[in-house]
Amino acid sequence: MTSQLRVMSIYEGFFAGGARALHSTVVAGLHTGGSHRHSVLSLHSAMRRETVLQRMEDDASYRSLRAAGVEVRPLGRRVGGDTAARRAFSAAEVATAVAHAERADIILSLKEQPLRLVNRPDFPRKPVIVCLHRSDPQHQGSALDELRTAVADGRIAAAICCAESTRDAYRAAGIPERLLHVIPNGVDLARYRPVPARRRTALRRALGVPARARVVTLAARYDPMKNVPLFLLAAREFLRREPAGHALMCGAGMNAANPELCGLLTDVFAGEPRLLARLHLLGIRRDMELVYAATDVVALTSASGEAAPLCLIEGAMCGAVPVSTDVGDTARIVAGHGLITPPEPDAIAAAWSEAADRRAELTAALLAGRERFSHTRMIASYAAVIDHAHREAGLRV
Repeated sequence: MTSQLRVMSIYEGFFAGGARALHSTVVAGLHTGGSHRHSVLSLHSAMRRETVLQRMEDDASYRSLRAAGVEVRPLGRRVGGDTAARRAFSAAEVATAVAHAERADIILSLKEQPLRLVNRPDFPRKPVIVCLHRSDPQHQGSALDELRTAVADGRIAAAICCAESTRDAYRAAGIPERLLHVIPNGVDLARYRPVPARRRTALRRALGVPARARVVTLAARYDPMKNVPLFLLAAREFLRREPAGHALMCGAGMNAANPELCGLLTDVFAGEPRLLARLHLLGIRRDMELVYAATDVVALTSASGEAAPLCLIEGAMCGAVPVSTDVGDTARIVAGHGLITPPEPDAIAAAWSEAADRRAELTAALLAGRERFSHTRMIASYAAVIDHAHREAGLRV
């Protein structure tokens, strides 16, 4: 145990989203692998995101980490807005963070936001690896400035980018290329896999979807970058042209408790309640592998910000054809087994129908290359970057 590398990840908080799910997969995999001992410090114990108050203890990523034996501690911050007062850390919070960091050999920052804590002069000088998951660094408030400050101060040992588009964007924003390492996203192939036809029918029945329906699923939080209005306009066209079509919406804020989403539904489907009856709001799901397995097409209509969307990979591994707008690395992800569309409702709806028509063909191509998306490859690559950063830090001492 004494020879294990001690790694502490810092999360802004726990809430439903691809970056947290992926990072938690990496942490759990490295912790159980034996050479590392991982822990997580969460700045917030609960966060209000996408109209939903999400408590740390209720989050699927938190539960997966605890199940793997990873220590997860909250800093004790309460839910609050991004005001100057809320961004400032109290003496007690700093003392708690410093005590945890002192016990670590290396720090992982999930995205740039936690760097405002790391950049404090009283924070321990440990090698920091920042894990980057977007392709629009200029559109995240002060996060890019925090990253630039940490780089200039010599705190950043490496930056792991989940996509080529992420590396390109941060390089263009002035982050030194020598720090940027691309590790493509991966998923647990044992969890995300197609199911037998009988099981697929049962899953659809549980979701209220007919066995022969053509099903399109959007798995995303309710956020402007996801371009939900475009998805709804495309869904309206798809449901018009496909009398047996159904659309599912999953994720934080994708439920009837979100007044903004309800307003959009009223506007988009005005006068067509029969179409709206075939659109299902499922909210946050903890069984997305089953939802994907019941799906024909996994859709993404994002306008910007995406890097390597986990939903496209997870859905594809379950046999759903990925259809996406051209953002981030989506074209690389779906190449050979999915479709890229222009951001136009008619074109997207037509692509969903084409994908459903070609599902058997495209799924066969996908299954032939499943190992490309394995999370074991991803975890091993993270381990290599972490170990290298630790060795380099030792040589500088």
